Order: sequence, then structure tokens, then C-alpha cells
Amino acid sequence: MNFLTRFSLKNVVAVFIVSFLLILAGLYSFSKLKIDLLPNIEFPQLSIEATYPGASPDDVNESVTSKIEDQVKGIEGVKSVQSVSYENVGIINLEFPFNTDLDKVEQQINSSIKELDLPESSNVDVNRFSFGSFPIFNISLFAKDDANLEKVLNDEVIPELNKIQGINSVSVGGVKEDLLQITVDKEKAAQAGLTLDEMKEQINQKAVSFPAGTLNGKELQIPVRVEEKVATIDALKKIQLKSTMNPEAKPVKLGDIAKVEAVTDQGEYTRYDDKDALSMAITKKQDANTVEVASETMKILKKYDNQLDYEIGFDSADGIEKSVETLVREGLLGALFASLAVLIFLRNFRATIIAIISIPLSLLVSAIFLNQLDISLNIMTLGGMAVAVGRVVDDSIVVIENIFRRVRRSEEGMSNELVESSTKEILKAITSSTITTVVVFLPIGFVGGITGEFFLPFALTVVFSLLASLLVAITIVPILAKFAFKKVPPEEKEGKLQRGYAKAIAWSLNHKIKILILSFILLFSSFALVPSLGFTFIPNEEQKMLQANVQLPASTSLEKTNDVSLKIEKMFADQNEISDVTTEVGSRDFSTGVKRPNQVGYFLNVKEGVNVDTFIDKVQKKMESITKEESPKATVNVQEASTGGPPTNNNVTVDLYSSNLDDLQKAAKQVENHLNKDKRLKYVTNNFSDKQKQLVVEVDPDKAAEYGVSGFQLLGTISDQTKPVSVGDLKLDSTKRAVQLSYDKDLSSVKEIKDLQVFTERGPVLVKDIADVRTIDTFTSIQKLNGKVFARVEADIKGDDVQAVTKDVVNGVKKLDLPKDVSLDGGGGSDETVEVFQSLGLAILTAIGLVYLTMLVTFGKARIPFIILSSLIFVPIGSLVGLVIAKEPLSVSVMIGFLMLIGIVTTNAIVLVDRITQNCEQKGMTIRESLIEAGKTRLRPILMTAFATIAALIPLALTTSSGTLISKGLAITVIGGLTSSTLLTLIIIPVVYELFFARQVKREKQLEKETT
Repeated sequence: MNFLTRFSLKNVVAVFIVSFLLILAGLYSFSKLKIDLLPNIEFPQLSIEATYPGASPDDVNESVTSKIEDQVKGIEGVKSVQSVSYENVGIINLEFPFNTDLDKVEQQINSSIKELDLPESSNVDVNRFSFGSFPIFNISLFAKDDANLEKVLNDEVIPELNKIQGINSVSVGGVKEDLLQITVDKEKAAQAGLTLDEMKEQINQKAVSFPAGTLNGKELQIPVRVEEKVATIDALKKIQLKSTMNPEAKPVKLGDIAKVEAVTDQGEYTRYDDKDALSMAITKKQDANTVEVASETMKILKKYDNQLDYEIGFDSADGIEKSVETLVREGLLGALFASLAVLIFLRNFRATIIAIISIPLSLLVSAIFLNQLDISLNIMTLGGMAVAVGRVVDDSIVVIENIFRRVRRSEEGMSNELVESSTKEILKAITSSTITTVVVFLPIGFVGGITGEFFLPFALTVVFSLLASLLVAITIVPILAKFAFKKVPPEEKEGKLQRGYAKAIAWSLNHKIKILILSFILLFSSFALVPSLGFTFIPNEEQKMLQANVQLPASTSLEKTNDVSLKIEKMFADQNEISDVTTEVGSRDFSTGVKRPNQVGYFLNVKEGVNVDTFIDKVQKKMESITKEESPKATVNVQEASTGGPPTNNNVTVDLYSSNLDDLQKAAKQVENHLNKDKRLKYVTNNFSDKQKQLVVEVDPDKAAEYGVSGFQLLGTISDQTKPVSVGDLKLDSTKRAVQLSYDKDLSSVKEIKDLQVFTERGPVLVKDIADVRTIDTFTSIQKLNGKVFARVEADIKGDDVQAVTKDVVNGVKKLDLPKDVSLDGGGGSDETVEVFQSLGLAILTAIGLVYLTMLVTFGKARIPFIILSSLIFVPIGSLVGLVIAKEPLSVSVMIGFLMLIGIVTTNAIVLVDRITQNCEQKGMTIRESLIEAGKTRLRPILMTAFATIAALIPLALTTSSGTLISKGLAITVIGGLTSSTLLTLIIIPVVYELFFARQVKREKQLEKETT
């Protein structure tokens, strides 16, 4: 690569023009990078939502869920199939490996479902899941003055929002629906022999509009259309209705047996700080720029300031901007600290500026590649840049230091030849060290799972930056050095540091055994610190947004749930720790898509400085106190809101299996109580649902056949009486409305069901005469994992020693006196964490192997790579001590830090060994002389590169800002490991070098004696 240096020195203007163009391209690419909190990873998961209106959980499970499960469990690669069957709907979640082609799988699933014999009224949808599918906004909206808020939203705001390129969906909760309610007099309808379904059909027959062919004329073809319209409410009231089951009954007008009126229906209640509001949730498209979408959304809302007010309950863009600002600040501080480190060693401003020129250039070049690969600017890419800041100056430091030293020593002064030869002298060292660091990151691609996907943008950012820094070091730095060092003072005599280091090497070489024993004692002592560190996937990061949920018994009405919620919201208003509350009563559950009138959810934003854990305990007790008075069986859950990031895996899970649902419920409750007693756990949840009363009408086949009644006819008669019948949308008096039929009196007892009349050809017959009517207790949902009915009890772990706590909890559960036919499977996030750590351990070993191969190709001797790799042995000493001091657990970030250290630490060793080899091969020095000379010569660049990297990472290691904790453990690991390994490398490398070349050293000593 020396030709690049030669070319640059001869074509200075061309190189500067290319550099300027790269800067412009980098700035442009930076401006075009999408800004997001996290890498947009599409999880290899598919969710199948099957709706079956009017069906019980048992019916949904038997007629829909089980059939779909049986069909999809044979799809190639499926890891797990989890399902839950509620009333009216079933949800089936499928999980696949990360390399799965989801487009192909989705096609297979859709084709498979079409082959199934599902009920006609059922409907099936297949959906995907990614970080981008989480809402980026939750906005509460209020009407100003007399504005019709819903009309403004539907006619103006939402259509404009949907035009924003990156928006995927806009949904509004708390909307009131205008209905035309037809309330039928039950007694009059019975006398006329009419049911609600029959009335619905006859109303729809009066509102038809169908094509009826074409009239063929000589010159024109005229389409024919047959229409019968009901244009007004008065016309609707005058519709004649005639019973088909009772031909003798006289026709009646709808208005004579029913009251027709426009009403407003509300299926959910949404509030902000106890004030009625509409709640708008916005999701973006998977590849959209979150900050850009948020900005465009705000612009549109501000256009309607005269008609609506709004309050933002949740804004992911704000969190993203804060995280980006924090990481940019840490990166800039890191660059400043690295520059100061270089200045302290070189004591020359021009040399320092040249050395740090690679920081902006390298990062801008990396931005070009990130933009081309469509990788967003997120905490991982910014973290990569912050980490790379210290490392990208290393090559430039080594080049500039060598040129600076050679110029000061030269009597001829500055020349192209001197710059070229100085760069060539260390070219092999910096090239091999950079390539070494680059190859270290290759195994991240083989880690697999979400960890590999999540850290890949980080690795690519570092790799692009390092390769760019090498290019800068051998092209631009020599040019700048040529102009900057024309007048420099002659080289000073060896400093105290160099002389002291030379003596230290000499003493170490004479006491090799002592040095090695002492080093290994330090190493093994550091391993004794590991048990005190804890073991986690990603350290817990405190959130300032809480998610609270209240679940009342399954049969609770929306109105009752709302009454309970109003009392809880009043309590929230008295809590000084809460800044605002967004309430959703009876709204759609995000994870299942099911609307639950018995549930209420809250988003609580907590003020700065509040101890979240303490406050959660306090507010949960207050909520439980209120709900227990209103409904003793109510459950309350308060926890930190999920940001939609990677799973922390800081949880313990107990899965219980049994075909006996009563025993399964009992066992789940036992486990839940056991977990609640453990002070190391928080947010204990039990997914096994409660029971509710259900009325079963079992048809007697013989009696039903005698009267000519089918099960469907009986179903129609009963559902006719127990729930409203939707007629559809009709345009009446120029207004399109949904039309709904219901009786004026609701059924309120089992006796009324039994006494219902069913119209037959032999006349009316009572339900109790053809069916057995009884009340049973049934579960509100049926949940299965891989085809087996199960209950899951899980909890988050408060501390960082996830593996130890998980083991204790699972062993404790196994000692419980659970029902005999219940089996259990315990584990949780620690199992996945262990797998990830094993993968990363393998990646580290692979990286070491790749480094060895790189060194073997570079130096051509099998022994040299082993000498260089010996510097890695003592990396854990500083890293583990640093983690203990900072109270950071072993985590994925720490493992990535160890992976990085392989590249960084070997860089210092390469710079030293390269000089030793040059001394032996080119200058004919003895090994002992070579070691001492190389040590004195390379001491300054080794210390400079090490301290520049350490200084650059200090801001990241000291940060307490949220969103950067994933990089904090990494920074501490690198700082500690680089500190200990640098100090030990300077001593260990010469010792190990002499040991590997012991025979040659012996011959040289013998020759020296003979000469003397």
C-alpha cells in the first residue's frame, strides 16, 4: 500500500479535491440518514388473528384456533406456536429463526389457511412484528370552542396525516359512533311473529341497488340498474314487515312496533389528566425516519390550533432526539479528550491537529456507507462512532509520530523521500493492526439471533470508520506532515520515561519467571471477582414512563370499569410524582388486538428525580386499595413501560402444563404467590385467566327433530334476544349512519331464556321444551404452547445476577405442592442469555483465530502471531476490576467490549513486534538489543494510541443518561482491559519474545562472550 503514499505526495491537489468531495458526500449522507432509537429489526414472528363473532373461547379454540395450529405447526423452521382463544377471537403467534424468509412463510400460511374448513363467519389476518410496529406517538386531543373534533379529525387531520410518506397507520380511540337505534317492542314483535334477524333482512330488501344488464340500442348501449331506496327515517318507519314463520300474522309497519331514534354509542373511554379526550396513536412504516415523521405530524396538528388542543402522552421521537444528543455529546467529548491525550505526548499543536484530522474524515466516510446500506442513525451506530473516535486516531498517531521523530533526527530536513520512508517503516504495522481490528468484528455476523442483528450496525460503523482511518493515515497525514514539519527542533535526548522503560525491560528479561508468575497471579485474582459481578443480558435501565393496568372480572360492563377508573384517576391527581396520565378504558389491547370492556390501561409519566421502584410499590398499593373495594377479584399491575427495544432477558418464567384447567389454575396461583414473596422479583404476572358464568343451551336432538328445529335456528332465536343486530349502513336524510336493532327489554334471568319462544312449522315452542338450559363456570380464555394447554407465570428480576436468581426461583417452584397432573418447565431470559454468551464466546475464539491468520500472513512466521496474541491473556485483569468498581454486571455489551479489545490490544503488540522484527532482520541487531531499542522507540506511539482510546471512551463510561447504557459496559470493559494490557504488554511481549526465540538468544549470548 506504499504506492498510495507515493501517489498522494506527488498529487497533493488531487488528494485534497478527493478529500473535499468525500467530506461533502459524508455531510450529505449524514443529513440523509434516518434517525431512530434502535436498529429497525424485523422479528421472525408472525401473528395470526382469527375472528369468530359470537363464539365462546371453547368454540373459538375448537372451530378455529386448533385447526389453524394443526395446519401451521408443520411449516418448515417454526420454533414455537403459542395461541390464546378469547371470546370472538383467537391469536396464534409463530416464531422462526432469524434467517427465515418471512415473505415465503406468509404465503405458505395464507395458502394453508385457505384449505381449512373454517366457519363462514370467521375471518383470518396474518401480521408481522418489528421495532417499527410500536406506536411512535400517543396524543390526547381536545376540541376548542364549539368545534366538532371527530369531524375535524376524520375529514381533515387524519387524511393529511396519512399523506405523510412514513406513516403506517393512524388510529383514534374514544370515538363516539352515531347510530340509528331501532328499539323494538318485544311483545308487539312476538304478536307479529317477527324476530330481529327477520326484520333486518326485510329492511335490507327495501334498500337495494343492483345492475340489471344492458339495453342495446342502435347507437348506444345503456346500462340498466334496479333501485329501491329508503331515503328518510320516516320512510324507514313506514316499511311493512311480514312474518315468514307465522303466515297468519298481519303485516305491521316498523314504526308501529319500534322506536327509531339517532343515538350516540361509545365503545371505549379515553382521558388525559382526568379530562375527556380522543386518543390518537400513530405507527410508522418499518423503514421510515421516526424524527422526520414526528416533525411532520406536529406541523399538521399545529395547522389546526384554532380547532383543537393536544397533549402528548408518549413521544418516542423526543426520546430518540435526547439519546442522539447524548451520544453525539459523548462522542464530541471523546474526540476532545483524545486530542488532549495526543497533545500531551507530542507537545506540538500542528502534529496534534494532523493526528486528529482522521476523526471527522473517518466518521463522514462511514456515514456514506451507512447511507448506502440504508442503516439508520440510532444508539448502536452512534455508539459505534463514539467508540471508534479513540481508535480511528491510532493509525494517524503512529504515522505522524514516526515522521515527527524521523524529521527531528534527520540532518537533511523535510522531503518527500523522508515522509515516504517514514510511512513505509510503519505501514505493515498499522495495516495489519487495522485489518486485525476489522476481522475481529466479522464473527458478530455469526452470533445469530437478535443480538447479532442488534449489534451488526455497531460493528459495521466501527469497521467502516477504521478502514477510512487507515486510508487517511497513509494518504492525507503524510501530505499534511510534509507541510507542517518543515521547521522542527532537533530531537531531544531520551527522556526519563524511555530510560526507565529500557531498564524495566532489561530487568524483566533477566527475571522472566518472576514476571510471568506475578502476571498470572494478577490474572487468576481478577477471575475471583467474576461471581460478584452478576450475569445479565442488558443491564436494567430505569424508565420514566410507567404502564399500569387494571383488570376486573370478565363479565364486568364498560360502564362499571369506567366508574372504577375515575376513582383511580382521582388518586393519580393527588400524587406529586406524576406529571401526566393517559387513560384508556375498554380499549384495544396492543399485543392481542382484542377489545376488553373489563380492562383499563394507564400511561403515567413520572417526574425527574423520582425513585421509580419505590413509587411503583406505593402507587400499586393505592390502586389495589381502590379496586378491592369496588371489585374484590380485580387485579392490578404497574411496571415500567416497554420502549420496544431488544429484550433485556432479565426475567424468570415458569410454564405449567395440564389438561385439567381447574388444577392448572390452582397451580398457576400457587406459583404466582410464591414469586410475589421473593423480594428479588418485580412485576409478577399470571396469564391464566379467571372464570366467568356461562349459560349453556344443550339441544335435545329428538325433541328438536319432532318440532323441525335446527341448532342454528335455536342459536338465531337466542342471539336475537341477547345482543343487538346490525342492519348495516343506510343513508337516511342525507346522513350515512350505522343502523342497529335491539329489543326494548333485556333478558335478565335463566328463566327468561328457558321461556323464549321458537317459531316452528307446528307453531311456537319454548326453548326449555327442546333443550336443557344450565349455568356453568368457564374460563375466559384458553392458552396453548406448541399444542399443549398451559399457564405462564413470569416476573422481572430486580438485580443484575439473572442466572442465579432464575435458578433459585425455579428450584423453589419445584418444591411446591402442586396438583399431581400439572407439569412445569422453568427458565426465562437467563437461558437465552447463556446461549448468547456461548455464541459470543465462540465469536471471541473465532476472532482470535482470524487475528492469528492475519498476523501469519503479515509476518510470515508461525511464532510471531503467538507472541502478539500473548498480550490478550492479561486483558481480563483491568476489565474485571473496572466492572467491579463501576458496579457493572457481565452483559452482552461487556462481551462485545472483550471482542473489541482483541483488535485494540493486538494493535499495540503489533507496533512493538514490527519494530523488533525490523531491528533483527534489517539492522542486524541481537534480539536483546532489538527488544530494548524497539521498546524505547515505540513506547510513545503505544502510550499515545492507548491513552487516546481510553480518553475518548471516558465520557461514555461516565454517562448516566438513558439510551447509552448499552455502551457503558462496553466502554468500561475496553478502558480497564486496555489499561492493564498496555502496561503488561510493554513488559510481557519482550519476555515472551525472548522465550520463543530462546535458542537464538542463547547463541547470541554465546557469540557475545566469545567476542568479548
